[in-house]
Amino acid sequence: MSPSLRPNRSVGRPRINRAAAAVAGVALAVGLSACAPDPVAQQYLSGDNKGYIGSAGLRVEEIAPADRGEPVTFGGVLDSGDSFRYGDVAGDVVVVNFWYAACGPCRVEAKDLESVWQEYEGKGVSFVGVNTYDQADTSRAFAEKYGVTYPSLIDVNTGEAKLAFAEATTIQATPTTLVLDKQGRVAARIIGQLEEASILSTLIKDALAEKA
Repeated sequence: MSPSLRPNRSVGRPRINRAAAAVAGVALAVGLSACAPDPVAQQYLSGDNKGYIGSAGLRVEEIAPADRGEPVTFGGVLDSGDSFRYGDVAGDVVVVNFWYAACGPCRVEAKDLESVWQEYEGKGVSFVGVNTYDQADTSRAFAEKYGVTYPSLIDVNTGEAKLAFAEATTIQATPTTLVLDKQGRVAARIIGQLEEASILSTLIKDALAEKA
């Protein structure tokens, strides 16, 4: 693990990890049962991890400001066909979710990501997905089916966004969710499925509370 990704052992992390531990069993079971009609989510529930890249690393990690790397400048083409650059959201706390449509955990966590986006929309927070596998039509169909209203980059053709984050953090699992601070540095990450909306909400709240 690089120095920029050392866990913050003095600011916030114990509280986050307790929250993650408390919800891991119950929230995961509830979330998966809510998506039971979805065959890929069912495969994930039954232990067939098709479409899922696992990781044995930390699931939730906050990074102390002094330990963060350089700002990440990323961009690409959205599934809407519009272009996106980090400059479009510079100064916001930015949530970046790496996903693709055949990933069972991505389907299960979609509702929680969307609920947090709705909670913070217009409050100095931006969300952007990075679809690492699909083309735009599949990405849009996923968004329509699961009620996702924030945009997603289509990264499969160029790998531009994933490469931009390579020096700051390796994307070892899909899904992975990153929280960027107001300077564009990786302030927190969730490896694997978001198991409770409140975990991400708390990470965002912590980043918002920091001075720019």
